[in-house]
Amino acid sequence: MMDGEEIKSSSNSAPKRMGTFATETSEETGGRDRWGNRMAFYLAAVGSAVGFGNVWRFPALAKDYGGGAFFIPYVLAFFCVGLPLLTLEVALGQYYQTGNVGCFGSFHPRFRGVGMCAIACAFMLVVYYSMLLSWVTRAFFESFGSNDPWADENVTGEDAVSYFYNDIIGMQTLGDDLRPTRIVGQNVGYSFLVWICIWLCLAFGMKWTGRIAYVSMGLPIILLFVFLIKGVTLEGASDGIKAYCGEWDMSVLTEQPDVWSTAVSQIFFSLSVTFGTMTAYGSHCPRGEPAFLNSTVVGVANCTFSFLSGLAVFAAMGHLAFRQETTVDEIPYAGFSLVFGTWPVVFGTLPGGEHWVRLLFFDLFLLGIDSAFSILEAPLTVALDYLGHEYAKWKVAGAFCVIAFLLSIIYATDAGLIFLDTIDFYINFVFLLTGFFETFGAGWVYNIKEQVASLGPKPVFSYMFTHFASIIVASGFWFGLKNDNAAWAGFLALFLCGAIGFGVTGFFLSERMNEEPGRWTWGSIIYELTLGNVMHLRDTLSTVVGYLPWIWAFAMKNLIPQTLLVLFINLATSKNADGDSVFGHYEGYVSWPFQVLGILVVCFASMFILVGFATPKVFKAADPPAKNAAAAKLIMAGENSPKDVDGADYDRADSEATGSDTKLAMDPIKSDEELVEISA
Repeated sequence: MMDGEEIKSSSNSAPKRMGTFATETSEETGGRDRWGNRMAFYLAAVGSAVGFGNVWRFPALAKDYGGGAFFIPYVLAFFCVGLPLLTLEVALGQYYQTGNVGCFGSFHPRFRGVGMCAIACAFMLVVYYSMLLSWVTRAFFESFGSNDPWADENVTGEDAVSYFYNDIIGMQTLGDDLRPTRIVGQNVGYSFLVWICIWLCLAFGMKWTGRIAYVSMGLPIILLFVFLIKGVTLEGASDGIKAYCGEWDMSVLTEQPDVWSTAVSQIFFSLSVTFGTMTAYGSHCPRGEPAFLNSTVVGVANCTFSFLSGLAVFAAMGHLAFRQETTVDEIPYAGFSLVFGTWPVVFGTLPGGEHWVRLLFFDLFLLGIDSAFSILEAPLTVALDYLGHEYAKWKVAGAFCVIAFLLSIIYATDAGLIFLDTIDFYINFVFLLTGFFETFGAGWVYNIKEQVASLGPKPVFSYMFTHFASIIVASGFWFGLKNDNAAWAGFLALFLCGAIGFGVTGFFLSERMNEEPGRWTWGSIIYELTLGNVMHLRDTLSTVVGYLPWIWAFAMKNLIPQTLLVLFINLATSKNADGDSVFGHYEGYVSWPFQVLGILVVCFASMFILVGFATPKVFKAADPPAKNAAAAKLIMAGENSPKDVDGADYDRADSEATGSDTKLAMDPIKSDEELVEISA
């Protein structure tokens, strides 16, 4: 970074380099809190992305889907879906200097509800995620007790997991219907302790949070290498590593087509996108920070951590298989059976094993606390922007933590794991839906008014309808037919629907060319239709957040919304083993309270999207703060650096917000009610 360098730009050129974390003052940032430096942002963002799923889900997926062959769809999913979506959220937060609601309301005021839906889901997510942390915390403290199950040399993974389910969660009192019968008091106490820790991580500003991230993410990185080095030196470790990535069964790429959707889902949920977290974190970066570079660092670090975690896990599994004289395939390698059974049991057999077990649970706590406080940062940022920073952050964070703690008590019952599993499944519907609308807004809705004015409504909406109708029809074959021909039938339907729709669109384009002879060539009019609006978004963001590749814009319109729509349809049409729809019958749990509560979560979160579409004024208060938006207008016009903008400039920018050459290029489309003033 370039300390002290100011932006020098003309009205016809973009800023060369924006201010730094280190040199901005509170006055220069409009009072918005900043990260202490770029490394603090990296560690906090990576800490948000890296969590339990990197340890207990990613390695299991690799094992289930052809070993090393799984890395092919995983890497493709990262570059084609994960990284572009992560870049979008970081860039918008950085550009608008506000949270999810204001950012996605910039596409159209009716998309404010999409942002509200995301932060509502984030809050519900952190409520149950905190209980996972509580169980890990309890396991850590109980490893110091006389009844520590992992210290017994003869304990098996099954014994350790049984202890976790029956003693830590308290499931031994459940009946056949799995309905809750009691509250496990110890888990309430540990939950309270966890929420105190989360509050302490958030209460004192982003610089404080960044300093905590040095420990909460820095230590897990060090410990990962400690566990990895120790694991690979154990007898039998090579067998575990071979099962993880030493064998590449390429046949799964064609014979198990669900490997592709599974890889996309893993990337989608492991990068903390659609929670509002990355938008909130980006809003605390100076506008001149390179959003694409920062997103790439965070994304690559997340994937690397997942891969190395898999090596450490399977090395330990290979050793346990060696000790038990069995194969790696017979050792539990996913979920709670891994982190409370296989892995601690392996470390418990080492010299000083009880200390290794404690170190493992401490490492898991650090991984979880990072994710927990980052998820809560999303609704907290929106609340603080809504309140205009009239209240100290520690007070608002305290209110959120108290409410979340009270709500988390349902997961402290003996059926807490069943509640958690159910809500975790149903909330996936909303996250996929939110991700679809976020990318649909960026790729299709943004600047559509100007696109319609330029090309006419018929080709624009014909092209849009063709894209998504073709996907829906093809998905009907992919997920509706239960035979070997389903995939080919779906692709054939996709091709035929696309050919007809694009043919009609081409006819409308030819009509437009005849109406305006000399203005268009086939190349220019197709470019304007397929990429014009989203390239405008890319160029606009680039003037403030730095370089964004053209392929990012292409993916945002022509790849990611379609992919997320397919994943949503796939999830919505999934069946249980008995043939019932998974929605409403997940895992065969009884309807009350589990299925009902899960469906209510979907309805509650989706309500924000519907309300936003119907009455966008409801969420107008969460639009970008006036002086942040006004400062962006001046920067876009090349008149000021972030450090040059003062109160008079804000007032002048607001007065010039419409009908002027200096107006913000990100101005959303105006509705009939004139709802889209950037400065509220």
